[in-house]
Amino acid sequence: MFAFLLTLLILDALLLSVVVLLQAGQGGGLASLGGGTTDTVLGGRQAVTILTKATWWCGGIFMVLSLVLSFVPRGGNSATQLQERLRAASPTAPTPSTTLPLGTPAAPADSGAKPGAAAPAAAAPKAPPPSPGAPAPKQPGK
Repeated sequence: MFAFLLTLLILDALLLSVVVLLQAGQGGGLASLGGGTTDTVLGGRQAVTILTKATWWCGGIFMVLSLVLSFVPRGGNSATQLQERLRAASPTAPTPSTTLPLGTPAAPADSGAKPGAAAPAAAAPKAPPPSPGAPAPKQPGK
């Protein structure tokens, strides 16, 4: 149903383009805006031709088909089914990394360190020294 309506919309859009391009212009264009009567600016009353009627009909059909297509569900897999398949295929727990976020390697497991022990102070990253002329950082409590 979706593909059929979409095909109709595309054909209607092509027909609308052809019909609009076949119509004759009103002549004045932007040159008529400098002065003159309202007939030259707004283009006076013209006879309704078959091309004018076809333009209105094709434009109306285009609007209706676009509105109907916004309510018709697409064929094939819906987005929720695709999301469920992606969730099933993805791992449930993240894999542990062997490096710390700052890029320093983790301590080897056979080094004799207890699992809950803190890392040695030498391996901890140090803050960069303050640049000369920069104000000293505030101490908490002062």
